[in-house]
Amino acid sequence: MEALKQGADTLFILLGAIMVLAMHAGFAFLELGTVRRKNQVNALVKILVDFSVSTVVYFLVGYGVAYGVSFFVDAETLAQKNGYDLVKFFFLMTFAAAIPAIISGGIAERAKFWPQLIATAVIVGFVYPFFEGIVWNSAFGIQDWIKATTGETFRDFAGSIVVHAVGGWIALPAVILLGARSNRYRKDGTLAAHPPSSIPFLALGAWILCVGWFGFNVMSAQKLEGISGLVAVNSLMAMVGGTLAALALGKNDPGFVHNGPLAGLVAVCAGSDIMHPLGALAVGAIAGAIFVVMFTLTQNKWKIDDVLGVWPLHGLCGTWGGIAAGIFGSKALGGMGGVSFAAQLIGTAMGVAWALVGGFVVYYVLKLIMGLRMTQEEEFEGADLTIHKIGATPDREVNW
Repeated sequence: MEALKQGADTLFILLGAIMVLAMHAGFAFLELGTVRRKNQVNALVKILVDFSVSTVVYFLVGYGVAYGVSFFVDAETLAQKNGYDLVKFFFLMTFAAAIPAIISGGIAERAKFWPQLIATAVIVGFVYPFFEGIVWNSAFGIQDWIKATTGETFRDFAGSIVVHAVGGWIALPAVILLGARSNRYRKDGTLAAHPPSSIPFLALGAWILCVGWFGFNVMSAQKLEGISGLVAVNSLMAMVGGTLAALALGKNDPGFVHNGPLAGLVAVCAGSDIMHPLGALAVGAIAGAIFVVMFTLTQNKWKIDDVLGVWPLHGLCGTWGGIAAGIFGSKALGGMGGVSFAAQLIGTAMGVAWALVGGFVVYYVLKLIMGLRMTQEEEFEGADLTIHKIGATPDREVNW
């Protein structure tokens, strides 16, 4: 029976890892559909190569930083207990690789290729797993301190803060240090149109992410005995809440409509295991509103050219999710309890601060040493031809 249980747990978390792996195709197509056609190939290549670099670095360094585990032993040792520890690494690595995938959307269309890969290695090797270890492995006694101070530990079941807020807040200094895309803002300060290249691809990316997200959230239990239908239904309710709020506030704009469910899913991650479904619906709806309002402000008023809106979507909605777990997870609002609003505030603030500092240091140093941005000529030509020497539709672009 023990062997059967171990095998079932291994299969359970493996399926979760595969579903989150599939989400990276969603990241790729969401970016591909949002950027202009001359940058579509770059979007696809970046996500795949960032994922590959993340895998190697997290295997060699990051997983050890977060959990104190080393894979430098013989294969027979690694294969014990059906290889559960290896598959757990695979699952958590797909979370880690989401960080550069999130950042990629913010810095699209003008970032150099190789400096971003170096940033990926540093972020996935140290910046992200350091905070991951604090929250999910109780490293450095910080969770114990939060519990002693507030009565509960900081709760982040599936990564509203650990993954999404950290990724979004790392992206913010990168976007600011890069500056806006050429001709994005006219001399009089008005916004110039940079329309998406493909609404169908944008929608496809959003749908792939939505489907994979149920592996992201439900399989965060990590063992079959911890599976919860509540997590699945709360994820669903937050997804549709975000969609409907984005539809209403975004005035039927398809870009807002397809990012709305993602905003809701980002926000519900932290408390999806303890909220009532109606609470999850409210959390998702508020997140959808946050995304529409803040994306509009950043692009139109503050002139922060965050191409996919990753700071509003992941940074701000993730922050809201961390705090919302302390509100809607309480028994007073129909939740299961076992959560402290003060603990959620402390943990959320720590994640935001760490991501901001880490993101600024990494990208500022790279800007000084290598530069972050393509030249104006390269940007005009497009990242596809500049970096990869081929466009998305080469048969139409041949000059005879």
